[in-house]
Amino acid sequence: MGIYIYQLPHWPRFSWKNETIISLLTEIRNKQGRLLGRMEAMGFSLQAEANLQTLTLDILKSFEIEGEMLDALQVRSSIARRLGMDIAGLVPADRHVDGIVEMMLDATQHYKTDITDDRLFGWHAALFPTGRSGMFKIKVGNWRDNPINDPMQVVSEAMGKEKVHFQAPDADRLEDEMLHFIGWFNEDKNLDPVLKAAVAHFWFITLHPFDDGNGRIARAIADMQLSRADNSSARFYSMSAQIRKERKEYYDILETTQKGTMDITLWLTWFLECLGRSFEASQETLAIVLKKAKFYERNATTQLNLRQQKIISKLLDGFDGKLNSSKWAVITKTSQDTALRDIQDLINKNILKKENSGGRSTSYDLCD
Repeated sequence: MGIYIYQLPHWPRFSWKNETIISLLTEIRNKQGRLLGRMEAMGFSLQAEANLQTLTLDILKSFEIEGEMLDALQVRSSIARRLGMDIAGLVPADRHVDGIVEMMLDATQHYKTDITDDRLFGWHAALFPTGRSGMFKIKVGNWRDNPINDPMQVVSEAMGKEKVHFQAPDADRLEDEMLHFIGWFNEDKNLDPVLKAAVAHFWFITLHPFDDGNGRIARAIADMQLSRADNSSARFYSMSAQIRKERKEYYDILETTQKGTMDITLWLTWFLECLGRSFEASQETLAIVLKKAKFYERNATTQLNLRQQKIISKLLDGFDGKLNSSKWAVITKTSQDTALRDIQDLINKNILKKENSGGRSTSYDLCD
């Protein structure tokens, strides 16, 4: 299997090429400052909506990285309830989604609070409320305890043709390793907080201390540290959304660095550049927020039923594909006739418009 970074004699005394990293870090910090300045100028209600939009995106994309698709409306509704936001189109969220949201909000809303093993165990238990990962029973709310003859491995390819990308440290090392990591995370105040987010992400995911969920918790830890860098619990950019776009590069750079030397310049460079791209992508979030704000301002006195609110919310967030009456009926769990009445009512109120020529192919979109 070769030598992994945690087997080197100086582990975990990471190093990097200072001139390379400081130059890039200065550029990223400038971009970060400009973004936060623009968001602060938006006003409280738009900031709150941007925060909700970003947190929703962050959770959805962190899970997509691992191949798990969550219900966007459930995630958004669960976050809104926990933040005390009164928004249209809230839906009930299942226990799994609520647990995920609780973990993410604990990381970002209480970013100044130290992490402890109990806090991390709580996050892990929130991710796996049934004690299972898919079909498999896992150890929840504690470090993994797999035997030496059954190592924790990151594997790809089909059964029988597996490729081992990484093998984590033996379980009997974890208590000491995590004590060291947690102590560093809480006590090291010298490292720039953005750089610390990159180191913390890599260090935690290399230890791989849980049976499952390590990537998601590593990204939550990075988000927590980025909240410290912003000195704000509001999230206006999503590192996980950008990692999702660059998932192959993310896994490749992790694998290369985990098999490399204690010099992690390559990983830090990629992380910082990816973070910079997430700042640029946040402009899309801002555009959606402003579109929503204009819509609700224009239709402040318009009466809408719950089905209409639900569909409008989906359209404002960026509906996947074309909206037709059949999709309306399925999404709102209603009849085709009711769907058509809801749609016609919104057309009469100048909220929806027909997109196509008519008949079975008719689709609808929000009026400009």
